[in-house]
Amino acid sequence: MKNTLTNVILSIKPIYAEAIMAGTKKVEFRKKIFKREVEKIFIYSSMPKKMIIGYFTILEVIEDTPSNIWKEFKDVGGISEKDFFDYYKNTEKGFSIKIDKVVKFKEEIEPEEFIEEFCAPQSYIYIEQKTTANSRLARLGV
Repeated sequence: MKNTLTNVILSIKPIYAEAIMAGTKKVEFRKKIFKREVEKIFIYSSMPKKMIIGYFTILEVIEDTPSNIWKEFKDVGGISEKDFFDYYKNTEKGFSIKIDKVVKFKEEIEPEEFIEEFCAPQSYIYIEQKTTANSRLARLGV
């Protein structure tokens, strides 16, 4: 039996983080994707909030060109066409993370509750969750 679960913390701008929590943004766009299988994606709402506000699970990850990603997900991506293509400027491929289950925390969590000496990731950072009752994430009810 596997005794650790791989999760990540993603840095997401507050406007997009809140759209995920509200259910209006159903896909997260990324230039890079995880090298490991991930169970949960914890959302770090970046400046000015700088808090972990919840998490989501992954339905599917799709790799394609930015043009094809836009065609398929423009209606559920929660981003303007201009901002989307500015993000993928000079990029030949991209990833769309289809969001499955979303959980918003009742109280936002300081990142240091997850990782001591937390430094906001440029893209994402892995966190390992021990599947024991006394793990930090278990104590947070996650």
